Amino acid sequence: MLKKLLYIVGAFLLIAISAIYFCNKGIENAAKGKMYDDTNAIPYNKIALLLGTGKYLPNGGINPFFCYRIQAAANLFKSGKIKYIIVSGDNSRKDYNEPEMMRDDLIKSGVDSSLIYLDYAGFRTFDSMVRLREVFGQDSVTIISQKFHNERALYIASKEGIHAIAFNATDISQKSAPATRIREKFARVKVFVDYLFGKKPKFLGEKVMIP
Repeated sequence: MLKKLLYIVGAFLLIAISAIYFCNKGIENAAKGKMYDDTNAIPYNKIALLLGTGKYLPNGGINPFFCYRIQAAANLFKSGKIKYIIVSGDNSRKDYNEPEMMRDDLIKSGVDSSLIYLDYAGFRTFDSMVRLREVFGQDSVTIISQKFHNERALYIASKEGIHAIAFNATDISQKSAPATRIREKFARVKVFVDYLFGKKPKFLGEKVMIP
């Protein structure tokens, strides 16, 4: 009985590891040649999609991922490489509003408030990308986040028929955020599962017109 149990556990682990490996490789390959680190090298896009994250850490400190994304978006805007910024994030609770937190800091960084659009239903990267096309009517975009996040977003964009490139915000060391890296591995598998079962965004809603 124990031998059979060990065999089942071993087989499950092998399948899980294989799934993580192949999903990760598929997403990395889809992003090749589409990511930029230099504002001078990246092509112009009318629309940027800034992927949301919380401003504060559980301990009350400032989230460096948040700060670096704001900095990256502001740099692209000031360099004339984007015109409008759609900020897509989680606003599932009254006391938590990623889009508005990011908008406020973008304005403080010199971005014109009239050129910022908020997507309050970007609960997941998948939702953000689908809503970009279905709600905001965009099929071409510059995605802004850290490299590991951009890779996944670019894969989703390719599945949704969106012409996308990405600008990599400054990252932090893997040792500083190990949980984020582990979570990303499973998030990549989840992308494939979502498409396998025809997952849809939690909300769509009325269309938003961007000039």
